Amino acid sequence: MKSLIPLSLIAILFFQSCSDSKTEKTHYDIVVSNINVIDIKNGKVSNKTIYINNGKITKIEAIKSTDDYTVKNKIDGTGKFLLPGFWDNHIHLRGGDSLIEENRKLLPLFIANGITTVRDAGGDLTSEILQWKKEIENNTLIGPTIYTSGPKLDGEKATWAGSLVIESKEDVIKALDSLKKIPSDFVKIYDSRISRGNYLEILKQAKKRNMISSGHMPFTVELNEAVTSGIGAIEHLYYILKGCSSKEKKITQAIINKELGFWDSMEQLIASYDDKTAQKTFQLLKDNNTYVVPTLHIGNVLSYLDEVDHTNDPYLKIIGKGIIKTYDGRIKRALNASPESIKSRKELNTFFKKLAISLHSANVKLLAGSDSGAFNSYTYSGISLHQELKALVSIGLKPIEAIQTSAYNGSKYLKKENQVGVIEINKVSDLVILNSNPLQAIENTSDIYRVIQGNQIYNPREIAKHYDCPECLTIKN
Repeated sequence: MKSLIPLSLIAILFFQSCSDSKTEKTHYDIVVSNINVIDIKNGKVSNKTIYINNGKITKIEAIKSTDDYTVKNKIDGTGKFLLPGFWDNHIHLRGGDSLIEENRKLLPLFIANGITTVRDAGGDLTSEILQWKKEIENNTLIGPTIYTSGPKLDGEKATWAGSLVIESKEDVIKALDSLKKIPSDFVKIYDSRISRGNYLEILKQAKKRNMISSGHMPFTVELNEAVTSGIGAIEHLYYILKGCSSKEKKITQAIINKELGFWDSMEQLIASYDDKTAQKTFQLLKDNNTYVVPTLHIGNVLSYLDEVDHTNDPYLKIIGKGIIKTYDGRIKRALNASPESIKSRKELNTFFKKLAISLHSANVKLLAGSDSGAFNSYTYSGISLHQELKALVSIGLKPIEAIQTSAYNGSKYLKKENQVGVIEINKVSDLVILNSNPLQAIENTSDIYRVIQGNQIYNPREIAKHYDCPECLTIKN
């Protein structure tokens, strides 16, 4: 006798079988379809669709893919170009308690300019910066990922407020311990008051602890000493110039003997620039994986304060009055300088452009940094990074080479290249969508359509509305 299966059970099994035969659609937080992806490593462009989940790139497919999925936010990338979000590798958030809110209000300007990461190179607002970092991570504040040094290290009566005073080896150890506790992302050394011995001791101890370092360099130290002691990045070109002089030892000793000052030495350093010495210095920088931050744009601005009238700059409408007040010092010094000093400053600025392209030609790794922030007159947060990229192209870099000095090199310097800096699967989805091709014209880096930061999508024009100053962003219509 045959066993009977109830009809109801047959129906359940049938529908369960049909359900199992259907594959569930994959869900994505963001999909950017049919976009020209620029390979930051080599400048090659290919049409792709980018899939993002939980703040990371989970898949990159050819545009002909017929993948079936659901998505929360889809962006049509047709005719547009995709790059890693820009990095500004040298900014300052500083100015004391009275400028806390004015600094905070600058942060969305970075995102509006496609800058998803900044490197804060020392100041006096460390506790506030740590709080802003949390707010940005929690999406309660629009702003870039902030990597900060915390306070600078310098000697007694340091130029900058908030600096940690170093007068002994014990001070070095105590300071580095405190930076570890913050935790800071790198050690920033300043050169206004620090002694030769303490400077080299900081580098020695930082290297021992595997702490990334960067900074200025007292002229009582030779460049090769700083490099071989482990400095990770040289901020500005004064110190590179010193290492390219055939008379560096003699000039260094004169400074140690207090027979010569920092600015007084510049003319001698330029006069004694020697290509053979320079090439040895460039090789030393390469061998030690030492980065250089040229900061060309601020050099252009400060060198011509006597000629260029910035009083009608659109950005002055949105920069806080307290920060604008901090510009006065540099402006007055420039306007009151002697004709000889003004001429020397401009000649030095011109020489630095030649030095920067020589560094690049020798394959020394450069970092694009604006040096924007309080006290640095008319060097505005966000937009000045694009002006730095333009300055790099103006001296001879190709657009892709200039762009590489931003996120690509920046992520490597801070040892974050496994997380961010390129458009690859499993990398953080910090991305900028451009309306036009930056490889054809570097000005197009500011022709921004959308900015993606993790799972957040930002329209620069909407951010600009909050400042009531749409002309403050160089975004093309």
